[in-house]
This record gives sequence, C-alpha cells and structure tokens, in this order.
Amino acid sequence: MSPQPPIIAIDGPSGSGKGTVAALLARRLGWHLLDSGALYRLLGYAAQKHGIELTDEQSLGRLAAALDVQFDTSRLGQGPTIVLEGEDVTHAIRNEQVGAWASQVAALPLVRQALLQRQQDFQEMPGLVADGRDMGTVVFPQAALKIFLTASAEERARRRFEQLKAKGSDVNLASLLEEIRVRDERDTQRAVAPLKPADDAVQLDSTTLSIEEVLDVILNEAATRHLEG
Repeated sequence: MSPQPPIIAIDGPSGSGKGTVAALLARRLGWHLLDSGALYRLLGYAAQKHGIELTDEQSLGRLAAALDVQFDTSRLGQGPTIVLEGEDVTHAIRNEQVGAWASQVAALPLVRQALLQRQQDFQEMPGLVADGRDMGTVVFPQAALKIFLTASAEERARRRFEQLKAKGSDVNLASLLEEIRVRDERDTQRAVAPLKPADDAVQLDSTTLSIEEVLDVILNEAATRHLEG
C-alpha cells in the first residue's frame, strides 16, 4: 500500500487567525490547503443564490453534495481563489452576513454528512493543511499534528474590526464582539461536531502572539513529528 498523505489539522473559533496561519503553513511546507470554513460559507451563499431557506435541511444537504466549487492556489503570495459555479466568489463570501449563514448551515447534520467526504478528498500528496472547526475531531482524526488555535473574544473582535475598517467598512466593535460570542455559543453547543479541541491537540492561545510567532510554534511541532516540507 502507498503511504497516506500526512495531515496537519488546525481548528479554532472565528477570528483566531487559523485561516491565515494555515495558508502560510501550507505555502511554507509546499502542501495542499483545505479551508473547510469556506465550504460552509459557499453553501450559505449558494443557498441564498438559489432561494433555499437556511432551515431546509433536506434541500441544503442535496445542494452541499452537488456544490460546484474549486480552490485555485496558483496565485503566488496570495490566498486561494474560490470559484463557485464558475464565479469568483473569493471576496463575496468573506463578509459577516455570509459568515452567519455558514454558522447556521454548519449546525445541520445532513449538511455536515454531505460535506464530510468532500473534505476528505482534499487529502493528497505531499500533504494537507486543513483549517476548520472539526478537522482534528471529526474529518481527519488520524491527522499527524492537531492544533487548536484560539484567542480571547475581545482580541478576535478587535482583529476583525481592524480588517473591516481597512477595507472601508462601517463597523461597530461592540456589535462584532457580540456576533463572535453568539457564533462561539452556536459552534460549541451544536449537537453535531461541536467546536472543541481534540484530546491530542496542541492548544495554542494567539491573543498576544503575532502570526509569525504562531507559525513558528506550529513549524516546531511539525518538525518534532518529521513533517517538514
């Protein structure tokens, strides 16, 4: 049998920096990248586009199973281009409204079941960095390295506030903090695949760390497991 491609799973709540860290790590190692959160954002976005209610679990499950999406990682020095049904939606799915839709559909068992195999298909040589909320607990429990990356709700709200202000958005810090707390509650309390660290995960608080410092910690952990690119 040929060896299975190694996996580094990075889980954590919204705003913890896991997406940025995962993309940088994948680039540093020369591995593939799975942004699992984007799949749920894409589903929420597609549901609105096709007029499907976010409470219609059966229809959402069917849409998830047939979701026409590609992640194009060919742009050097940038994150992946995300294409849904032939449309570049990289930026369109990154607003707070789509994030809220994603959190709603992610709580539905039929949706998670439909997307499970989709996510596992991203495991290819030379390796995969998988970013999400249940990568180490449900999707890739066999991952060679599992990271649970977190930060205080206040720091996560501040980071999101700065990002949105830099884009020219009119945002309110208190509202962002409340949205993060509501999303945390939904993600940690849902019946299916709740957000929590895997038993063997390395837990890392990024509240006072820079992205490079977080990346260095993870690369050191990867080196101890002989996962260098």
